[in-house]
Amino acid sequence: MTSPHASVALIGTGLLGEAIGLRLLQQGITLHVWNRTPLRCRSLLDAGAQHVEDLASVPQTSDVIITVLRDGPTTARSVAALGDLAHHCLIPMGTMGIVEIRQLAEQTKQQGGQLLESPVLGSRPQAFAGTLLLMAGGEPSLFERHQPLLRHLSERPQLVGPVGSGAACKLGLNQLIASLTHAFSLSLRLIQQADVPVETFMDILRPSALYAPTFDKKLERMLDSHYDNPNFSTALLRKDLLLFLEEATAAELNPEGLSGLATLLCKAEGSALDGVDYCALHELTGSENSQ
Repeated sequence: MTSPHASVALIGTGLLGEAIGLRLLQQGITLHVWNRTPLRCRSLLDAGAQHVEDLASVPQTSDVIITVLRDGPTTARSVAALGDLAHHCLIPMGTMGIVEIRQLAEQTKQQGGQLLESPVLGSRPQAFAGTLLLMAGGEPSLFERHQPLLRHLSERPQLVGPVGSGAACKLGLNQLIASLTHAFSLSLRLIQQADVPVETFMDILRPSALYAPTFDKKLERMLDSHYDNPNFSTALLRKDLLLFLEEATAAELNPEGLSGLATLLCKAEGSALDGVDYCALHELTGSENSQ
């Protein structure tokens, strides 16, 4: 089934952006793409997307513009370069802070456009399958108008509240990614130090209320120290955890229990661990990194 949005512009064709773009093309959407590094558009162009040479001409191609960029400041700069956004809807899908997305909504309004934040949980496999978990923030009428497009990417897009609500949900979920992975890594190392067979431990864990599917998803990678071909990198996990800590502090919460994890992840900065799968934080929980 095709969407009433016959043409969509996509800004940002990294790991997730590329997968989102390929999914939209598969669903019959005419796609115009831009990336700071044009070579990263190659697979989408080969699949039928049209290349946009510069950001200023993006609004001329489509009334809906999806951004999948690294962070809030990068997104804000890219949106500023778009110029006049009258009669356009901006749909940011990357992870941003609550303050950042609200500022971007105001910026978009000043440029004449509307914004529907739509961060997603999931990575390339879920994007290809159209099963991303999408948490939208914005006006209900805007959400309803763009549901046909969002349903190409998510089986059940949810409007969670006004702008900022989606960012809060996404940061909360990504904090759990970091915390669960860290907790599992420590438990795994402890039982191995005590010579408990890993499968014995997993047989006890799996039927318990403590089990999370991500444990089995990452178990083999951790045991084999195999972190290549990431869908979500250590660097991005660190970025999102630090952003969560900023927002939690601003909300006058007490996130000090996460400070140690943030410090641990900062040890990976600039190292080979940064570009690989985020469960590589398992390499940081061993005794040689505990000083």
